[in-house]
Amino acid sequence: MKKAITVTILLLLLSSPTIADQLILKNGDRLTGKIVKSDGSKLVVQTELVGEVSVDLSAVNSITSDQPLYVTLADGRTVSGMLTASENKAELRSSTANPVSVDRSTIRVIRSEAEHLAYERSLNPGWLDYWSGGADIGFALTSGNSDITNFTLGLGMTRETRKDKTTIYAASVYNRDSTSGESRTVANTIRGGVRYDRDFKARWFGYGFVDLEHNGLQDLTLRLVPGGGIGYHAIRNERTKLDLLGGFAWNREYFKGDFNDRSSAEAQAGQTLEHRFNSRLSLKEQLFFFPNLTRGGEYRINFDTSLITDITRRIGWQLTLSDRYLSNPPPGFEKNDLLLTTGLKIKLGELK
Repeated sequence: MKKAITVTILLLLLSSPTIADQLILKNGDRLTGKIVKSDGSKLVVQTELVGEVSVDLSAVNSITSDQPLYVTLADGRTVSGMLTASENKAELRSSTANPVSVDRSTIRVIRSEAEHLAYERSLNPGWLDYWSGGADIGFALTSGNSDITNFTLGLGMTRETRKDKTTIYAASVYNRDSTSGESRTVANTIRGGVRYDRDFKARWFGYGFVDLEHNGLQDLTLRLVPGGGIGYHAIRNERTKLDLLGGFAWNREYFKGDFNDRSSAEAQAGQTLEHRFNSRLSLKEQLFFFPNLTRGGEYRINFDTSLITDITRRIGWQLTLSDRYLSNPPPGFEKNDLLLTTGLKIKLGELK
């Protein structure tokens, strides 16, 4: 019996993690794992059994780290070492410097080594860094009883740093039907654009954009819309980002035929939304209203949204809807033009 107990104790000791940070909560609970980061109010710990756990710092009685942590203090200093904190005091010990003792209330940020390296990289990112997003492409071809060619594209890419954000989007559908012996284009629409945001305060930012559109069925060779304005970060958290925007634009439209081109000044008001419902399902959406300042009473509405379901880290399913409403289309054409694409999404750039 004693031998069995001894073996059990040895197995428990061997199976327990050799390196683990430890938190003791004020209610007496103990949490072990690897400290990832803290923003001063929440502490994130990577545990072996349940993954990442977020704990209120106010509920933590003591902290003991078994790995070097990078701690930013209220005076701007960043100190690294093994962290020990209890009640109102904290100490960092390293093998290359004397221990540093501080008041626990002066700790503003805590980062693991990996998080600290990512933070330093974010201070001076290269232009090719931090791109994320993906594209869904569909192609169909029939021959015989029917002769149809169909192509669809949905693209969304974003590069976001600590101070700015660049967004690129595109949506396209092309369909040609030659079943009757006469080739006929059923759909031929291409939409795309780029927007650049730059923060000048914590909540406020300036932005500039260029929108492009071609619609063969409306005889629209090209709509070119540059513009810009001021935006406000209404919601910014890990799950939801909501921006409100307002500004001005210049709309230049080139139509087929003589004397059909037209230009106008426009105001712009709208919003953009990014929301993650869970670890696999997310939504991106934007809605903009363009009242015509040159010809009163005329206006445009742009609406774009994508619903993405992750299948693997690189592959997902994407549904993209793009709608354009024009109050004054050329004679004989509809005011509303809806474009829908769906299919497998290939994630491009860095994975989040």
